[in-house]
Amino acid sequence: MGNSIDHTAVDTVNGLRIRAVSEDEVEAWDRALALGFLRPHVGSAADLRRRQWEPGRMLAGFDGDRQIATFRSFDAELTVPGGAVVTADAITNVTVSATHRRRGLLGTMMRRNLATAAGSGTPVAILIAAEYNIYGRFGFGPATRGHGWNVDLYRTRGLRDGLPVVPGGRIDFVTMAELRELGADLHERWRRTQPGAIDRDELWWQRSTGEVQVPGFDFKEPFAVVHRDADGVVTGLAVYRVDDKWDGSYPNCTLTVEDFLALDGATTAELWRFLLAVDWVRKVVVENLGPDDPLPLLLQDPRAATPYVENADFTWLRVLDVEAALNARTYGAPGRVVLEVDDKLGYASGRWALEVAEDGTGCCTRTTDDADLALGASALGSLYLGGETVPRLAAAGLVTESRPGAAAAADLLLRTPLAAWNPDGF
Repeated sequence: MGNSIDHTAVDTVNGLRIRAVSEDEVEAWDRALALGFLRPHVGSAADLRRRQWEPGRMLAGFDGDRQIATFRSFDAELTVPGGAVVTADAITNVTVSATHRRRGLLGTMMRRNLATAAGSGTPVAILIAAEYNIYGRFGFGPATRGHGWNVDLYRTRGLRDGLPVVPGGRIDFVTMAELRELGADLHERWRRTQPGAIDRDELWWQRSTGEVQVPGFDFKEPFAVVHRDADGVVTGLAVYRVDDKWDGSYPNCTLTVEDFLALDGATTAELWRFLLAVDWVRKVVVENLGPDDPLPLLLQDPRAATPYVENADFTWLRVLDVEAALNARTYGAPGRVVLEVDDKLGYASGRWALEVAEDGTGCCTRTTDDADLALGASALGSLYLGGETVPRLAAAGLVTESRPGAAAAADLLLRTPLAAWNPDGF
C-alpha cells in the first residue's frame, strides 16, 4: 500500500510554496535538512537521501528557489497487538528554517501528507517527536515508550540462580557483514511478536553496521554477538560497545547495550548472563528496552538497576482509518464500548462501536448509539497499541466517561499482555 501524490501540486502559505522535490533537488533538500536540524557543519548526505527519495514523498518549503523547510514520509510495517501488521505512514526529517518559523509551513506539509496517506487507505501515521507540544494538534498521541537501565555491577552479582538455560546453546561474536544477514533474519521473526515494532530495511542494517556511513554520525564498530540454540538457529543478538576507563590501576569500564533482541526467556537470560560478566566492566547501560522488560527482576539485586536518563515517550501515532486500524488488532477481553472521537482534521471523527468476541478479535463500525467514552484523536492514538491505559487518560482529563465505569470496562478490552515498544528511530 503506497501513497500517491500529484508531483506537480503546489501549496502556498503566507507567500511560500510547498511541493514535492525532484530527484535532482535532493542535494539542496539535504542541506536544508542539515540547517534545520542545527547541523550546518556536517558534510553532504545526498547519496543517502537519493536512496530514500520516493516520488512525491519528499516535500520542501520554498522561498523563491531556496528550500527552507523539509518533510519526508515512507511506508513502514507496524506490528499491532495480536501480531498482525498494518501499513503506517512514517513521517520523518521534519524541519523549518529558523528564519521562517510560525509561517504555517509545518502545518501545510503535515496536512498535505496526511490527506494523501488517508486517501491511499493507510490506517495510521507514526512519527518520533523531538518536542512534546508540536504534534498533538495534528491528532498524534504518544503510543510507545522507551525504558533503559543503568546496572551497577558492584551492587549486583549478576543474575539470579535458577533462571532458564538453553541446552546446547552458544554465544558467538559475529562480524558486521554477518550481523547484517543474521540480524535482519532474526529481527523479521522478532518484530511480529512485539506490538509497536516496525520493519528494518536494508539501508537500516547497512547504516547500523557501517557499510553506509552518514556524515555527522561517526561510526565506530561495536561488538556484536548472536545466541544460537542446539540446532544452530539464531534466537537472539546483542550489540554493544565498551569504553576504556580506569580508576588508577583498577578497570572501571561501562558497557553500553545498543541493540538487544531475544525470541524467548531462556535466550534472554543467556545473553544477559554473558553481558553482565564481561571483564573490566563495572557498569552496564541499556539504552532502550521495552517498558515492561523484566531485566531488573533477573538480577540478584534489582535495586542495582536504576532508570536511564532518557526514558520517555518515543513513537507517536495518529489513526487515519478507525475501522481498519481497530479491526487489525486483537483485544484483552470480550465486550463492547462506544467511542465518541473528536478529530479536528476529521479522519477519526464520529461515534464508533467496538465489539470484541471471546477469541479477542474485534469489529469496529460507525454507530448512532450513545457513547460510553469521549476522547480526542490524540488519546485514541495513545490507546491504539496499548501503550496507555484508559483510566490513566481519564484521570488526566484526556478521556471523558459518558457512562460511569466505562473507562475501567474499556481498559479490559484494550489491555495487551506486552507493552508497546519500538526500539528504532526513523
